[in-house]
Amino acid sequence: MSKDREFLWRRLHSLLGVIPVGLFLAFHLSLNFTAVGGEENYNNATGMMELVPHSLLLAMEWIIIYIPLMFHAFYGVYIAFTATNNVKRFGTFRNWMFALQRFTGIFLVIFIAWHIFQTRVQKAFGEEVNFDMIAEIVANPFMLGFYIVGILSATFHLANGLWSFLVSWGITQSKKSQQIATYITLLVFVILSIMGVAAILAFV
Repeated sequence: MSKDREFLWRRLHSLLGVIPVGLFLAFHLSLNFTAVGGEENYNNATGMMELVPHSLLLAMEWIIIYIPLMFHAFYGVYIAFTATNNVKRFGTFRNWMFALQRFTGIFLVIFIAWHIFQTRVQKAFGEEVNFDMIAEIVANPFMLGFYIVGILSATFHLANGLWSFLVSWGITQSKKSQQIATYITLLVFVILSIMGVAAILAFV
């Protein structure tokens, strides 16, 4: 792959990780957070999606979610296995973030595929995606732990990916602006993590 082409692929990978994949994650966690208000509250919130015509909803899911997500995931795996980690040599905070970004990315490929199988695929076979379905999934302690790790991996991957996006797109160029971005993205990680974990525990 030529350097120019690889540069463009990496830029696209970075962009799709924030828009639309990152925005969808924030929306998805916000929707799930309604479970904190109880079963009826969650079912009413998720039921709003049923008002959208099925064909339109399916097209939106593929264009806005699945296609960008698959590109970001598969190209991300390529980056993870071809990147050089410098943790042992330099051991800096950013090098550790670099390594964790790759590790969480690989784990998320597995987690998201399983999550889609347990929800969207089952819906295609006639199951209803509602409070009871998720509650049944996380009734298994192993699955609850798996989902908590998956949520934390996703929120970290988004927050740290947002920091990388700001740098690679030239938005934060100075050392001070990058330090401020570190604090902001850490705050994003904390807020989304609290929402995500609180939501999944609400199903228990």
